[in-house]
Amino acid sequence: MAAEATILEVGEREVRISSPSRVLWPEVGITKLDLANYHVAVAEAFLTANGDRPVALERYSAGVDGESFFSKNPPKGAPEWLRSVPVVFPSARSHPLVVLDEPAGVVWAVQMNTIVFHPWPSRTANTDNPDQLRIDLDPQPGTDFRDAVPAALEMRNVLRDAGLEGWIKTSGNRGIHLYSPIVPEWEFLDVRHAVIAAARELERRMPEKVTTSWWKEERGEKIFVDFNQANRDRTIAAAYSPRALPHAPVSTPITWEELPSVDPRTFTVLTVPDRLRTTGDPWATFAAAPGRIDTLLAWWRRDLEAGLGEMPFPPDFPKMPGEPPRVQPSKKNSENWDADGNPL
Repeated sequence: MAAEATILEVGEREVRISSPSRVLWPEVGITKLDLANYHVAVAEAFLTANGDRPVALERYSAGVDGESFFSKNPPKGAPEWLRSVPVVFPSARSHPLVVLDEPAGVVWAVQMNTIVFHPWPSRTANTDNPDQLRIDLDPQPGTDFRDAVPAALEMRNVLRDAGLEGWIKTSGNRGIHLYSPIVPEWEFLDVRHAVIAAARELERRMPEKVTTSWWKEERGEKIFVDFNQANRDRTIAAAYSPRALPHAPVSTPITWEELPSVDPRTFTVLTVPDRLRTTGDPWATFAAAPGRIDTLLAWWRRDLEAGLGEMPFPPDFPKMPGEPPRVQPSKKNSENWDADGNPL
């Protein structure tokens, strides 16, 4: 017997969806076909936010309760019309990543069991220089979304003091993501340093509520500003991307006016299409006026002169200049490390 399948007409293309009735989110009964139709409904806003960027695909062949893996090469059998672009990873190796230029490409990714989309903060013409500064406000145990709201509001002020405008979205979980469009004149390490400078400034303003401590044992019940999300090949769930959580939440752009009272759990695969139809896309003009990170980099240099050095990198990165030892503080023995943070 032939396997179950359906054909969706997406723009001028036809995309085959196999196993359309497979349930991806058992708690709310959302199927693979439902997910494909969701992306057809939000395609314009999704591509405005994520088009023309390298994208890693987080794929779940058995739904959100199953195992997942990342596709960092175009999957075998990708259609010939699907674009890809080579990017350089922290290992210095280059591989192609998918680029989503049209709604059919997003629906094809759903056919490949993609649930979460992870776009780079750079565009295909210049993948080494981000055109977005991204800040991830991550509530730690004992805190939640409501605790992140005051931190987001103050981070908006920090960015404005640096000559940048912040745009926000829910993470799709408990956190808040702030983005700022920037001119692509700086490479990833510079943008990381700009994010660290903003994070440190927020921590100074809200020391009882915000932390930049990389090690979990030092964070406490605060909002962690995850500066390492600004590194090369570190991505944040896309605007309008579903998340692999039981109630099918969506990482959703919101306005600053909505932030104090919004409930992020109400933004789901089932509700976001209607929201877009009735309220429009809060990020429709996101890229209209990119800013510069000169002031944030000046803050970074000021902090260096004051003795605040480089911050830890993710464990899979090569050892970076000026990086402190990669050992949690409770296990660190100073006799085992040299002045540059290298093990003896």
